[in-house]
Amino acid sequence: MTTLARGTIAVLGATGRLGGATARHLLEDGWSVRAITRKPDGPKARALAAAGAQVVKADMEDPAALRKAFEGAQGVFNVQNPMKSGLEAEVRQGRNVADAAADAGARHVVYGSAGVGRSGTGVGQWESKLRVKEHMLTRGLPLTVLRPMALMELMTDKDFYPALSTWNTMPALAGPDTKIVWLAADDLGAIAAKAFADRDGFVGRDVALASDVRSIAECRELYRAAAGRPPRSFPVPVWMFERMAGKDLTAMWRWLRTAELDLDVTPTLAIHPGAMTVERWLLRRFSKDGGARTAEARDARAAARLTTSTPIAQERPSDHPPA
Repeated sequence: MTTLARGTIAVLGATGRLGGATARHLLEDGWSVRAITRKPDGPKARALAAAGAQVVKADMEDPAALRKAFEGAQGVFNVQNPMKSGLEAEVRQGRNVADAAADAGARHVVYGSAGVGRSGTGVGQWESKLRVKEHMLTRGLPLTVLRPMALMELMTDKDFYPALSTWNTMPALAGPDTKIVWLAADDLGAIAAKAFADRDGFVGRDVALASDVRSIAECRELYRAAAGRPPRSFPVPVWMFERMAGKDLTAMWRWLRTAELDLDVTPTLAIHPGAMTVERWLLRRFSKDGGARTAEARDARAAARLTTSTPIAQERPSDHPPA
């Protein structure tokens, strides 16, 4: 295994959910982190600076600012948020990052993607990420793609409006008993840090990430056990949800009802045996420390059994040979 010396990694979206998790794990692992944000004076940016990151102001719509921000960086964590920017802006920003990383000579780009890694689903925010990936490959970047399906934060975080989405419209369209593959944002950050630490082992890989497989009905019961109450749900007609949130999420959930998903958590646990189950994540979220420790021990035993007795499932190639 060849590792990069602990140099500098530029992290896009450093004050967001996935970029923030990646920045924190990189700092814990001894990397120098250049946290890229549009708001360097915000509370999340200040917290990163206090943790040791170099906070740099740059906008993903500004290629010149990105090139300057990437100077001297060995690696780049690339992620965009289409829920804020829109799909075309996501693609444009992702391509801007790719161009700046290529111009700066970045030795490794880790891309925080999502979805199933193939076209034809009709889900705009999955198709857009394929366009960004293709541009990164065209630029010849040494690339690793990390693809979660559903973040566990969808169940609790206010900016996802879980009462309207996860606990109401999603099960109505996808089906309450449809199996969903889940990953915590913090675990994606841990895996991204592992990828940067093992460049030769990760360049050229496109990895579907999942640490647990649970239906919404099962998640509802786990939530009730962890929080002491059921999750709040606010029923709205689908047409009203689409008027508020657009039609991409409803297209995704309808697609999930009949999709044949890869439900194998083994590849993720082989990379990060400590990745959380939904149960453990919810117990931690609601500060049930004793239950979380019990769940953690159970998860560790299960991960050990999986990683020692089950062959790692096939990954989708990233179409880029290891550099």
